[in-house]
Amino acid sequence: MDEEYDVFVLGTGLRECILCCLLSVDGLKVLHMDRNDYYGGESSSLNLTQLYAESLAHCQGGSPYIYPLYGLGELPQAFARLSAVYGGTYMHKEPQCKVEFDKEGKAFGVTSEGETAKCKKVVCDTSYLPDKIQKVGKVARAICIMSHPIPDTNDSHSVRVILLQKQLDHKSDMYLFCCSYAHNVAAKGKYIPFVSTEAESDKPESYDATTHFEMTVKDVIAMYYKITGKALNLSVDLSAASATAEE
Repeated sequence: MDEEYDVFVLGTGLRECILCCLLSVDGLKVLHMDRNDYYGGESSSLNLTQLYAESLAHCQGGSPYIYPLYGLGELPQAFARLSAVYGGTYMHKEPQCKVEFDKEGKAFGVTSEGETAKCKKVVCDTSYLPDKIQKVGKVARAICIMSHPIPDTNDSHSVRVILLQKQLDHKSDMYLFCCSYAHNVAAKGKYIPFVSTEAESDKPESYDATTHFEMTVKDVIAMYYKITGKALNLSVDLSAASATAEE
């Protein structure tokens, strides 16, 4: 780890993996680390309920299939693989990742297992800098394992229900999502329902299921600009692509 990188990214959530992919494709030298031995971070589990609702709003009946088989962790992994194709370096199962700061408070690298990798910029999810974040709310969640589908849903393997706060005499909406063995996330014949809501507080905020993916994209675009100093351009020159294919 004696090399110097352009960007050091901690965490393999959807936001971090998309950003790593974009920066690697852009030619930057990226080192990506995670304390876990799997991809996804928070995205590997309950955030799929938010993505599901975002996509469902654009579909005329049926499931939007926003979540892949084997869980949402497959989405970050897909971006991570593309980053690796363009030279991105990945290190998993690094339990102790410490962001190093100079005397002026600027991050200059990350130390893991006694070795420090230097970089120009550090990007990380909030769990890596707990002393620099402010808690603004809590989410209450319940995860169940059932041997039958949710009643009155036509035995559906994929279900999404929003219970409005006024119906519950609650300060925020409650969200119910269910997937099953059909999505390769449970044993044969098992169903996995998730229930989540904003924990009661003096200043409750709705668990906004319709803007999660939109906000993730906005965060990535904003961070890309801050890191590279240029706006993200995802346009494709179709004429050039067509000419290449013909050759």
